Amino acid sequence: MALPKLNTQTFELNVPSTDEKIKFRPFLVKEEKVLLQAQQSEKPEEMANALIQVIKNCTFGKLKADNLPSFDIEYIFLKIRAKSVGEKVELMITCPDDNETKVKHTVDLSKVEVEVDDDHNNNIKLTDTVSVIMSYPTVKTFQGANLAGMNAEEIVSLTGRCIHQIVDGVETHERADIEDKDMDEFLENLTQGQFAEIQKFFTTMPRLKHEVKVTNPKTKKKGTVTLQGMQSFF
Repeated sequence: MALPKLNTQTFELNVPSTDEKIKFRPFLVKEEKVLLQAQQSEKPEEMANALIQVIKNCTFGKLKADNLPSFDIEYIFLKIRAKSVGEKVELMITCPDDNETKVKHTVDLSKVEVEVDDDHNNNIKLTDTVSVIMSYPTVKTFQGANLAGMNAEEIVSLTGRCIHQIVDGVETHERADIEDKDMDEFLENLTQGQFAEIQKFFTTMPRLKHEVKVTNPKTKKKGTVTLQGMQSFF
């Protein structure tokens, strides 16, 4: 006799980068097992693969999660997690006035959204005739790394992987047609100012963002703390 299959409720969300409306379901025990195994491995690559697999499963295979920008992945996973485990999560927040005292604060994950910096631009003009068109890094591109903690070689390599096109006057060079060594050479021959303009693409990228107001129980001073990135909400 076949065992019963339980119906799972479905929900909707809008993918931040495309505004496409998709259906999703909460993750089940089988997906939670995948996440726990990846977490226990402490390997960024396995965690990235687990996030992608869970999103593919929970969106019924409608999304090519491997190619989604990292902020899409973070947002979609946060919404799936909220419907799976609970929309309210209790965090320990450090009070900004003394940067030491921690207080408990409950965050409603359903209210966390992706915000876009007003200065963000994926078309960076380097000279009067040369510009680069950037593409968003995926979760696998970052592999859980923090851009601020990378060395110079890693930053150049990541930057090169995220360049979609180089436009030189009327000529366009596709990244797929450029050898890695040629891309590295191109980037290494930029001025500091030109390279900084490209880096602004990363520092102003859309990201999960949510402000919380806290009161320091010791000083009674009120302050606002900005939570950014998926890791801030767990």
